[in-house]
Amino acid sequence: MSPAPSTAPAPALSSPAFDDLGVTLHDGGGTLRVWSEDADAIELVVFDDADLDWSIADIPLEPVGDGVWSVSSDLLRPGARYAVRADGPRTPGATFNRGTLLIEPYSRGLATGDGYEDWRSVVVDRSFDWGGVTKPLTPMDRTVIYEGHVKGLSKRHPGVPPALHGTYAGLAHPAMIEHYQQLGVTALQLLPIHAFATEPRLLQHGLANYWGYNSLNFFTPHAAYATEENRRRGPDAVLREVKGMVKLLHEAGIEVILDVVYNHTSEEGLGGPRTSLRGLDNRHYYRQQDDGTYIDVTGCGNSLNTATDAAARLVLDSLRYWAQDVQIDGFRFDLAATLGRDAAHAFTPDHPLLRGIIADPALAGVKKIAEPWDVGMGGWQTGNFGDGWHEWNDRYRDRVRNFWLSDIDYARRADVTPVGVGGVATRLAGSSHTFSAERGPLASVNFVTAHDGFTLHDLVSYDVKHNLGNGEQNRDGADTNRSFNHGAEGHTDDAGILATRRKAMRNLLGTLLLSAGVPMLTAGDEFGRSQRGNNNAYCHDSPLTWLSWEHAGWQEDLQAHVARLIALRQQNPALRPVRYAKRGEHVPSASVMEWYDEHGETMSDERWNDSSKRTLQYVAASTPEHEARNRILLVVHGSERPVTVTLPEIDDAQRFVRLWSSLDERPAQEASAHAPGERIDLPGTAMELFRVESVNPHP
Repeated sequence: MSPAPSTAPAPALSSPAFDDLGVTLHDGGGTLRVWSEDADAIELVVFDDADLDWSIADIPLEPVGDGVWSVSSDLLRPGARYAVRADGPRTPGATFNRGTLLIEPYSRGLATGDGYEDWRSVVVDRSFDWGGVTKPLTPMDRTVIYEGHVKGLSKRHPGVPPALHGTYAGLAHPAMIEHYQQLGVTALQLLPIHAFATEPRLLQHGLANYWGYNSLNFFTPHAAYATEENRRRGPDAVLREVKGMVKLLHEAGIEVILDVVYNHTSEEGLGGPRTSLRGLDNRHYYRQQDDGTYIDVTGCGNSLNTATDAAARLVLDSLRYWAQDVQIDGFRFDLAATLGRDAAHAFTPDHPLLRGIIADPALAGVKKIAEPWDVGMGGWQTGNFGDGWHEWNDRYRDRVRNFWLSDIDYARRADVTPVGVGGVATRLAGSSHTFSAERGPLASVNFVTAHDGFTLHDLVSYDVKHNLGNGEQNRDGADTNRSFNHGAEGHTDDAGILATRRKAMRNLLGTLLLSAGVPMLTAGDEFGRSQRGNNNAYCHDSPLTWLSWEHAGWQEDLQAHVARLIALRQQNPALRPVRYAKRGEHVPSASVMEWYDEHGETMSDERWNDSSKRTLQYVAASTPEHEARNRILLVVHGSERPVTVTLPEIDDAQRFVRLWSSLDERPAQEASAHAPGERIDLPGTAMELFRVESVNPHP
């Protein structure tokens, strides 16, 4: 059972000692407050506005208690370029160097010189006219997430002006908004837009960190995604462009969720760049052994030590800033298990930071989505986060891929499927085996693909990864993909294989968008985008990863299927229950589920566990508090052998109206009606959705 959240952030996270860190502007300049428990001295260095290498003042900060250092200066005004430097003891785990210029952790803007570590903090004017536009506040049961990359989404769109290609402004251009709305998605989940840096190793190979999971600073937007004009104008203009993007999307009813990387920073392992936290207080900001060796549970060289109150508060303050100042609607926490590790480096769902994020009034109504794992011991925690959290459901991903792909591949080789339909049925119904009744099906963020891994097209077109272009001899990226090429690796002109692949994509999309839980669609999957078999394209800032908007007929057909499925999801409450049903009880906002075999008979325990039985009929009836009752019938056939299905005879059912079929190359324009007990023939692998119409509709 999940722990109940407290009613307020943990006391340490609420401590006034951590209030107003960073620069606070006031009449006559500003005040800078910096935290470092072990420093002996900290200095503010202010630079000439036109020359980032020319300092005009070095001003010492004074300790004011609880590890906080402070200084007030009339030089701290909007537009001021500054850095801090710290000195301290030479002890294991400490990496103080008075000569190193550091990014102030709460910087709202950054400017850069010529070198990898040549960064300056900037005092930013945060004012913005929101014009009365407010957050859409889309309920979770109506949320459909569209995961994409700021640059990749609009970089090649012909309807977006070239000056806006690949920018924040381009993301909210009317041509892009039209696509989101036609598709029916309700939220954009953006890969990281916190300022980030490319690792020196990638630069040596002529590659870039395209995805952005290498945070340089937790408060500053990545300037490279702004238009050239706003980059020239400086950090104020970059921030205004981000806010303008959010405002336009909100006006269109679309939420913005940020993928945030708080688990590690771009300072990498020992010997890596010293740009900010490492130079201020390495010992307390990063997880370490007594001898200073890093405890790396992220696979990225370091792990933020959220068992330290100051580090946890840094994360919380960053979230507050983006949620309030920038009006962000939600966050997807990369490697969230790292954030929940205690002083002994073990995960606990009762971690003060995890509780604080849920309980903080400043984050009320903000969607909180955990990637519930990291690479450390005990790092896989799917289903174990507390109330208020939603989680990426990797069990869902794996089971759905197995059912439609690797099981079919196995059956072709062995003439028998390894498992039956029970596992995928559990996922269709909201993964009650994974999430507690208190959290319900909406705790599960369902996905079949994500930015990391094969695209949907490649999932049905490749048996193995093809990552040679990443410069690591194909060693990087997942080896277990649960994919199936359907008879040819990659490109083929075989019409039969291509048709089977298209149907496989429709089955996968149908499962995703008709399952209980919160669906996440990866941008480009709606029209079958390919990365030519690369399942780890993090280092490619090129047409390989940018979406192409010139589509063949089959791609337009696939996109029409996605739009139809999303619309059907919104129109049928039975597909999106808020709670799990309990047999024999009336549970408001749940869906009562009944399960039948291909003969229209109630599923027996024997059939649930029979690996040869791969056909299922699933009736879900909503139990709404205020709306009219809604019932659907979903038919799932997970074998390449044809089957005749007898539609079930259920109470009050007059007819079944076919709403969608994965057998259609393009969604049918007219619905067909079928009587209970009627027999329908399905060829290999198929899904069909029906609305159940009653003789005497329930009120």
